Amino acid sequence: MTEQTRKILIALIFAVIAFVIMILFFTLPQSLMVATIVLMVTLWTNEGLPLAVVSLLPIVFFPATGVLSTKDTAVNYANPIIYLFLGGFLIAIAVEKTGLHKVIASRMLDLFPSSVRGIIFALIITSGLLSSILSNTTTTLLLLPIALFLTEDPKLKMRLALGIAYGASIGGILTPIGTPPNLILLGIMEEMGMEAIPFAQWMYMVTPLVLMMFIVVGFILGLGVKNLHIEADLSNKTLDGNQKKVVYIISGLIILLLVNAPIKPYYDGLGLSEPGILLAAGLLLFAPPFSILDWMSDKDSIPYRIMFLFGAGFAIAAAVTETGMAEEIASHLILFSNMPMMLFLLIIAAMITFTTEITSNTALISIMLPILYKVAEQTGIDATLIMMVATICASYAFMLPIATPPNAIAMSSGVVSVKTMASYGIVFNILGILLIVTIARSFWIDVL
Repeated sequence: MTEQTRKILIALIFAVIAFVIMILFFTLPQSLMVATIVLMVTLWTNEGLPLAVVSLLPIVFFPATGVLSTKDTAVNYANPIIYLFLGGFLIAIAVEKTGLHKVIASRMLDLFPSSVRGIIFALIITSGLLSSILSNTTTTLLLLPIALFLTEDPKLKMRLALGIAYGASIGGILTPIGTPPNLILLGIMEEMGMEAIPFAQWMYMVTPLVLMMFIVVGFILGLGVKNLHIEADLSNKTLDGNQKKVVYIISGLIILLLVNAPIKPYYDGLGLSEPGILLAAGLLLFAPPFSILDWMSDKDSIPYRIMFLFGAGFAIAAAVTETGMAEEIASHLILFSNMPMMLFLLIIAAMITFTTEITSNTALISIMLPILYKVAEQTGIDATLIMMVATICASYAFMLPIATPPNAIAMSSGVVSVKTMASYGIVFNILGILLIVTIARSFWIDVL
C-alpha cells in the first residue's frame, strides 16, 4: 500500500465514522454533508490528494448525496470574493515583480526592531491595523510578498506568513467596518430596534482583546526563532519608475476603498462593489500607461488552486445553510441558557469559533445573530453581549485555509501546510475563546 493510498483510506474511515455518529442525531443529508466535510478536511490536512483536487470534491459529492444540486454547488466557485482575491493577487504579483516589496520592507523595518521576534510583531501589528480599515484579503495580499522577501529560511517564512494572516483576522474586529460580520451585527441590531454600538465605544471595548491577541500570537509564533536571522538586503529605499506606477495603483485603491466603506449610521459609502474595485485595479496593471504585467509571462503566478479552495469553502457554507444544519444546532442553544453566564458564553464562543472554520463567517453570523437575539429575548440575557461575543468569534478562524481568505492566501505562498496551520490555529482558537469570554464577562458586561 502506497503512502498516498493509506492517507486516502484514513480520510474515508474518518468520514464513515463521522456519518455513523451524525446519523444518530441529524437527517441523512446533514449527515452526508458532515461526512463529506470530514473527508475533505482530513485530505487537506494529511495531503492525501492535491489541495485543488480536494477543493473540487463538493461538485462531485454534494449532488451525488443529495445535499446540493450541481448548479447550486458549482455557482459557489464564482463567488465575488474570488474575484476580489484575483484582483488583489494581481497587485501582489506586480509588487513582487517590480521589487516594490523590498523597498517597503526596508522602510518599514526602520520603524521596528530588526530582531526576528521584533519583525514578527511588526508584521502582525501592521497587518492588524491595516485590516481594521481595509479588507483583510487586500491587507494580506499586500504584505505577504514583503514577508517572504525577508528570509530564505522556510521555518521563518512560515511564521511570518501566519503572522500576517492571523494579524489581519484579529485586526478586522478592531472597528465596526473592519470585517463584514461586524457590519452585519450593526445591521441586525438596527432591524431589531436595539441601540447601535457607537464607533468609539466599539473600539474601546475591543482594543484590549485585540492587543492581547497580538501579544499571544506574536509570542507563540516567536518561540524557537532565537537562532534564526533576517538575511534580506534592506539597503534599497529608492523607488524606480515601475515601482512608482504600482504605488500609484495601490494608493488610489486604498483611497477608493476607504471612501467606499460605509460607516453606519453616519455614512453609506459609495456603494461600489469591493471585488469589482480590486479586480479593476489588478486589470489596470496590464494596460498602458502602467503595463507592469504580461499575461503570458505572469499567468502561472496566479494560484488557481486557492481560487478552487475558496469555492469549496463557499460550497460548504451553502450546504450548511441549505440542509438546515446551522439552525438546528443553534436551536439547541436555548437548552444551555440556564447555565452560569460564563459557561453559556463559553459555549457560544466555542460553537461559533469552530463552526466558522468550515463555513463563511458572513453566512454563519447572518444565521446565528437573529437566533441569539431570540434566545436572549426568551431568557433575559443581555442580547448585545452575546451577539457581540458571537460576532467577534466569527473572525476567529485560525485553523483551516478555507476558513478565511487570509489563511488561504498564506497557504498560496507555499510556505504553510494545512497541518502547520491547524496546529497553530487550534491553540489560537482556544486562547481566543478564553480571552473573549473573560473580557466579555469582566469588562463588556459593565460597558453595555
